[in-house]
This record gives sequence, C-alpha cells and structure tokens, in this order.
Amino acid sequence: MTTTTVRARGERTGERLPGAWELGLQRGAIEIKQFFRQRDQVMFTFAFPVVFLFLFASIFSDDVEGAGITASQLYVPAMMAAGLMSTSFQSLGISIAIERDEKVLRRLRGTPMPPAAYFLGKIWLVLVTGFLETAILLAVGTTLYDVDLPSDMGKWFDLGWIFVLGLTACALLGIAISSVPKSAKSATSVVVLPFLVLQFISGVYIPVDSIPDWMVTISALFPLKWMCQGLRGVFLPESSRVLEQAGEWEFGRVALVLAAWCVAGLLLCLMTFRWKTRRDG
Repeated sequence: MTTTTVRARGERTGERLPGAWELGLQRGAIEIKQFFRQRDQVMFTFAFPVVFLFLFASIFSDDVEGAGITASQLYVPAMMAAGLMSTSFQSLGISIAIERDEKVLRRLRGTPMPPAAYFLGKIWLVLVTGFLETAILLAVGTTLYDVDLPSDMGKWFDLGWIFVLGLTACALLGIAISSVPKSAKSATSVVVLPFLVLQFISGVYIPVDSIPDWMVTISALFPLKWMCQGLRGVFLPESSRVLEQAGEWEFGRVALVLAAWCVAGLLLCLMTFRWKTRRDG
C-alpha cells in the first residue's frame, strides 16, 4: 500500500493521519521494547562502563597531586561521557548497519511511515538508554567514590545541555558511520575501533595531562574529549581545573564544539545515509 493510497483513504473517511512526530513516538516505544527484551544486550550495554569504572577506579585510586581529588573520582565523569557515546554512537552505528544489511530499512522505506519517524524512534531509544546509563554511573560514583552532586542549579543546567548536545552529536555521527560497513558482520569492527581510540586519547582511560599534546590536539577535533571535560567541570571541584590543558573548564568552548558537531553530524547523515546496501544498488 502506497503513501498516496493511505492519504486518499484518510481523506475519504475524514480520519486524521498520524504525523511524523506521533509515529516517531510509536516507533520509539517499539525500539525501547525490543531493546529491553534482549536481556544480554541490556546487561552488556549498562554493565560495560560500570565494570570499566570499577576496574580503573580500583587500580588507580591514589590522590591526584594538586587537584584535590582522587584518581577514582576523575574516572567517574569520564566514564559517564564514554557511556553516553556508547549508547548513541556505537549503538546506532552497529544496529542501523545490521538493519540495513538484513533489509529492515528497505522494508520500512516501502511503508507509508515518514522517514523522519524512523529516526525519531532511534532518538527516543538513545535518550532513554543514555539517561539510564548516566544515572547508573552517577549512582555508582556518588556511592562508592565520593563524587559530590552539583550544589547549585547552574551546574545542573550545565549537565543538561552537555547531555543533550553530546548525545545528539554522537547519535548523528552514529547514524552517519552506519553507512560505512559493507555488511552486518563488519559493523562492530568499523564502529568500535574509532570509538576505542577516541576513549584512549580523550581522557577516558588516561588523564588528559598524561596524554601527549599531539594526541590531545587530535581528540579536540571530536565530541568525546569535550564531553569528558564538561562533565568533569560539573562533578569535580574547581581545584581540579589544573588538570585540563587550558587550566579551565571552558564551558563556552565545550558548548560550541558540541553544537558544531550536531550540525556537522546532521549534514553527514543527509549526505551519506542509505536505506539499501551497496549490493542492492
């Protein structure tokens, strides 16, 4: 049944056809249900950054000289940033590539559903999983590693826009990179490798002040480094600013870079996204 046929039938019966926003909500509910039905995927998604936080925070737990914090506390916001990128960039990059290879996208494209509804459904999934991932890591950080919650509304506001801009930028980049793998089998390797490299050079596993300057310069071209820096500014005391390359949290620059990547990610999606595999033409 074509979109024209559905539209004509709706006009004859006087029924209001659902728009992209309403269908996107319904699609989001389906995506969320499908995600939570796969228990092994749920456990891996939420447990992976928590396990890494526990390992690194346990191995490196000494005080950070001159920063007024412990190494364990330093890892909490970094893992939160990595968790956000994992639930957006990595998750969408792999899942959309698999859906394209299995011709799920091709079948959806042939239905009356507006293309925007598919992407809205993915965004709802990313928002829910990203929020839960952040909440879990924050609970672990405050309970086990004495990370303090923000004491003023300004810091909560900073957390809000870093969450939204960072998640949006990474989600758009995940949609864009989903067109790179030639098949579902290669999707994991293609997506995970750049994400893993970025984690090492962006201050997730290794403190920024211990990373060579040229690597930090490269990481500054991508969102993850700025997400880590912004979240450190939200959850760590002002004394720990000395660990940053500029000696400041640079919230203005963090917002600018993340917003720029939201625009760049959208343009990349528009230029590269495909509903069919290269084999299908």
